[in-house]
Amino acid sequence: MSLLEHDRGPPATAAESDGSGVNAAAVAGHVKALLFNPKAPTVTTGLAMVPGLVEVHQCLMDLRGYLRSFSRGDFSVDITTRGVVCGMVKSLQANLNHVIWQMEQVEAGDLTQRVDFMGDFSAAFNSMVFQLDSALTALRNKERELTAITEELRQEVEKREAALRALQQSEENFRYLAEHDPLTGILNRRSFLTQAELQLARNTIMDHPSSIAIMDIDHFKQFNDTHGHPAGDRALKHVAEVSGSILRPNDIMGRMGGEEFLFFFSKTNIDQARRVAERIRERIADSPVPVDHGQAIITASIGVVSFTAHREGQSDGCGVLEQAMAVADEALYRAKAAGRNKVRTGAFIS
Repeated sequence: MSLLEHDRGPPATAAESDGSGVNAAAVAGHVKALLFNPKAPTVTTGLAMVPGLVEVHQCLMDLRGYLRSFSRGDFSVDITTRGVVCGMVKSLQANLNHVIWQMEQVEAGDLTQRVDFMGDFSAAFNSMVFQLDSALTALRNKERELTAITEELRQEVEKREAALRALQQSEENFRYLAEHDPLTGILNRRSFLTQAELQLARNTIMDHPSSIAIMDIDHFKQFNDTHGHPAGDRALKHVAEVSGSILRPNDIMGRMGGEEFLFFFSKTNIDQARRVAERIRERIADSPVPVDHGQAIITASIGVVSFTAHREGQSDGCGVLEQAMAVADEALYRAKAAGRNKVRTGAFIS
């Protein structure tokens, strides 16, 4: 026996029947099944004879289909059934689709969306959006604060790096000034001796000869008195540049003081050292110095000495250099005594 047949109850009386043999209980049972049963009933032949029942059955079937789509989250179904109930379902569909659209706008970043047509849901939705807006505003404020802090830190790091570079540059400048002659830019006497001593130690290990030369600009005081001290400074720098252009990478040049210059020629015997000294002397004599009213010729006298230090004397390299410089200075004196613009050599064996 089917549910409808069970719901029909006893055979209808004349008062209960509609003339088709179907009583009101059967009609109510069919409608009840449409509303409550998972599986929709079919319209029997007898029920089909009840006026309007087929239309009610189809309307309820349509409603079941619409609501089934809604329950699955599909609000795109086309509601074509007419009537007040279907009209309310269609209105619910429109509201839900509008809320979905608003949710999409919120997802895209539009936090101005508000719902005012769905009662408690509207309050919950609006509260959620407000809290999201407040949270994002707080995050943006924190982001701005962090950005400002990051920028301050970056600027502080840049300042410290700039200060460190300035300090390093300052240290390099001080080191340079401590090691070089401020006028000519070549080594001062102390740095010259330090580097020459290191080079001499290497030469001594390899039993290579070394040479020392002392050069003095001729009549430099007279040059200053005639052309002025600025011209004299230009002459000193000119001599340093001309002499440096002749030296090899391993040769060392320094300013002893005043108009005197020092040279250390590595791996050079007396003949080689004399030839280098002659080239320096000739280049200076052939290179006029600019002065206020034209050019002036200057010359230089040079004393040269060569030596080979014994290995046991390595620890006293500075003493060897001082002795060699004394011999070169004597040779310089003889070059001046011979008329200046000359190169003279001295003998020295360590």
